[in-house]
Amino acid sequence: MPEEASVAPTSPSSPSSPSSPSAPSSGSGPSAPPTGSGDPADRNAEAVTLDTRGLRALAHPVRVQLLGLLRMHGPATATQLALRLNLNTGVTSYHLRQLDAAGFVAEDRERGNGRERWWRAAHQETRMDCSAMIERDPEATDAYLRSVAATDTLLIQRAVNGFPTMPRAWQDVADFSDFRLRLTPDEAAALRTELREVVGRYRKDTPGQAPGAPADAEPVTLVSYLLPDPAGRPEADGERDEDEGAHPGGES
Repeated sequence: MPEEASVAPTSPSSPSSPSSPSAPSSGSGPSAPPTGSGDPADRNAEAVTLDTRGLRALAHPVRVQLLGLLRMHGPATATQLALRLNLNTGVTSYHLRQLDAAGFVAEDRERGNGRERWWRAAHQETRMDCSAMIERDPEATDAYLRSVAATDTLLIQRAVNGFPTMPRAWQDVADFSDFRLRLTPDEAAALRTELREVVGRYRKDTPGQAPGAPADAEPVTLVSYLLPDPAGRPEADGERDEDEGAHPGGES
């Protein structure tokens, strides 16, 4: 596409772990465009591209959260993960077995002691060709995307709940903004690529990189959605005001 059609963000957001083709993600939401094998059983791959079987295995918010925790914090037992999510250990073990069967997690035999099984993430990033999967299995695709959205909503709610007691330095840099844009598909693709390139320059919160962070570094989550808005089209309900859609204190 022409260079002048490129769209850049109007303000920077806090750095966090990217979900992009160029860098592993500590979360378990989808990243596009997909590359590599579509077989989740390829456990030596850095990234996995969802097929129908993998999509159905992740179509549950608990499994999305479990996979995200293992990617972010490294190997853990079902008991440790259950405590993090305030779940029953038996339920947690069941979901881990489902993830194992689909190839998303694997038993960490070097840590096991015969009494407790340790689990590790088999990949650091999930990729999905949304349009292809919607054609193949719209129901599972919808369930998976809703699970990802629900998990992200929990992250945001937790941050909002803790906002009043955050150190002033973190209150000052926290960002709650949305941006109303009118783009072509090519411009939206360029924006997505640019955002991922920016985020990819920052330290990831993974077992490999987190130990080398400065003493005052803390886990930060950047949730990014680039979503076409059917209700915002002129033919749907007329032209929107320029400033509509901005959160207080944000930009549009």
